[in-house]
Amino acid sequence: MPSARTVRLLVPSIPALWTLALGLWGLSRQDSVWRDEAATWQVARRSTAEITELLGNVDVVHGLYYLLMHGLFELFGPGTAVLRLPSVVAMAVAASCVAALGHRLAGPWAGLGGGLALGLLPAVQFYLQEGRPYALVAAAAGISTLLLVTLVEGRGRAVHWVAYGGTVAVSGLLNWLSLLILPAHLVTLLGCRAGRGTGRRWTAAAVAAVACVLPLVLFSRSQSAQVSWIPPLTWHMLIGPAILLAIGGAGALLERRCPHPRPGRLSAAAVGLPLLAVPQLGLVGLSLIQPLFLDRYVLFSLLGLALLIGVAIGAAVRAVARRRPRAAPWVLPVVVAVAMAALLPQSLAKRSPSSRVDDVLAVAADVRRMKSPGDVVLFIPAARRDTALVSPDAFSGLQDIALARSPEESATLKGTEARPDRIRSAMLAHHRILLVTDAPGVARPPATARDRMKRSVLRNHFRIAADGQVRGRRVMVYERRTTAR
Repeated sequence: MPSARTVRLLVPSIPALWTLALGLWGLSRQDSVWRDEAATWQVARRSTAEITELLGNVDVVHGLYYLLMHGLFELFGPGTAVLRLPSVVAMAVAASCVAALGHRLAGPWAGLGGGLALGLLPAVQFYLQEGRPYALVAAAAGISTLLLVTLVEGRGRAVHWVAYGGTVAVSGLLNWLSLLILPAHLVTLLGCRAGRGTGRRWTAAAVAAVACVLPLVLFSRSQSAQVSWIPPLTWHMLIGPAILLAIGGAGALLERRCPHPRPGRLSAAAVGLPLLAVPQLGLVGLSLIQPLFLDRYVLFSLLGLALLIGVAIGAAVRAVARRRPRAAPWVLPVVVAVAMAALLPQSLAKRSPSSRVDDVLAVAADVRRMKSPGDVVLFIPAARRDTALVSPDAFSGLQDIALARSPEESATLKGTEARPDRIRSAMLAHHRILLVTDAPGVARPPATARDRMKRSVLRNHFRIAADGQVRGRRVMVYERRTTAR
C-alpha cells in the first residue's frame, strides 16, 4: 500500500497529466484557427501601447488575457501551439484542484475520479484547446475553491485569505462573470455553518476582489454592443443546465446516502453543488435582464460537476470494496475506459477544424492560390479581414480597397472602412476583385449599408470567375462585366 504522502501527491498529479495529454492530443486541429482565436492572435501581435488603446474601444473584458498572450507571443512567436497551450496547462491545473478537493472531502478515489472526469466533459474538451481565456478562469476557480476549503477547515492563515481574494480578482479580470463564484462560495459557507470569524474574513476578501474588478465591469458596459448578437434566453437553452444540475444533484444525494468514512462539517456536496448550480442559475438570471447566456461564461462551474461525479465514483468503489475487495481498484479504470470509448466520437469531432464555425487559416491558402497580379481584395463583413491580419503573407500584393485606417491605426479589431461612395468608386476602377466572405451555411444577410452596397456593385457590375469554399469561409473572384446589369 502506498503511503499517505504518496497518495496525496499522486491524486492531483495523475488527473493533471491526464488532462495535459488530452489537451496535447490534436492540439493544432489540422492547423486551423477560427474567428475568436484569430482575434486573440492578431491582438497579441500588437504592441502593449496598441493593445491598451484598443481596449478603450473594444474587448476590454479580455484585456488581461490579451496582455498575457502578447507576452507569450513575444517570447515564443505566434503559432497554434503558443495560442492554445495556456488553456491546456490551465485546465490541467483545474483538474488537479478538483482531484485535491475530492481527496480531501470524500477520499482518494473520489479525488481521482473527479479529476479524471473533468478532462472528459465535452464542454471542457472544446475549450481545453481554445485560444481564449475560459480555461484560465476555470483554473482560477479551482485554486480559489481549494483555498476556501483550506480556510474553512481551519488550516489557513492570513496569507491564504489574501491569496483567495487575489485569485478571485484575477479570475474576474479575465472574465468578470466569473465573480458568480462568490455567491457559490457563500452558499458553501452557509451550508457548513462556518464561524463568524470565517464569515467576516471571507466578506473582506470578496469585497476586495469585487472592488478590483468593478472598474472593469462598469467600463465594459460601454462596450455592451459586442454581445448584442447573443440571442434572448429561451426554454430550450435551459435544457443543458437542467441536465447538469440533475447529474450534480444525483451525485450530492449519493454522497448523503453513502457518506465518507471520515465525515466532517464540510462535504463534497456542500462545495460541488453550489459551484455547479449557482453560476448557472446566476447567468440565467442575468440573461433575463440582458442576453448573456453562453456556456463558456460559466465553464468554471463544471468543476463542481466533476467533483460530484468523483463522489459517485468514490461511492461505487467503496460499495464494491465491501463485497469484492480485489475488484475495487478496477472500478475507476473501467469507468474511465467506458466513458472514453463512449465519448470518443465527440472527442475526435472537437479536435477537427469542422468543430468551429470557420477556419481563418484555410481560406488564406485559397487566397494565395486564386489571386493574380493587379487584383484587389474586399471583405464582407469587415470582420473577415481577420484572415489578412493572421496570414498577411497570403495577401501580399493585394490592395484592400475598402480600408481607410488599419486596425492598429484605428485601435479596432477590423479597421475602419471608407465611405460607401468611395468604396464604390474604387471597386468600379478595377477589373478583378477577390471577395473574402462567409460560406453560405454560416453567412448572414449584410448588416450595414456599406456591405449592402458592396454586394450590389458586385452583382450589377461583376461576374463570378472563380469560387472556393472551405471550412466556413468563401473566396470568390469577380471580374468586371463589359456591360452593367
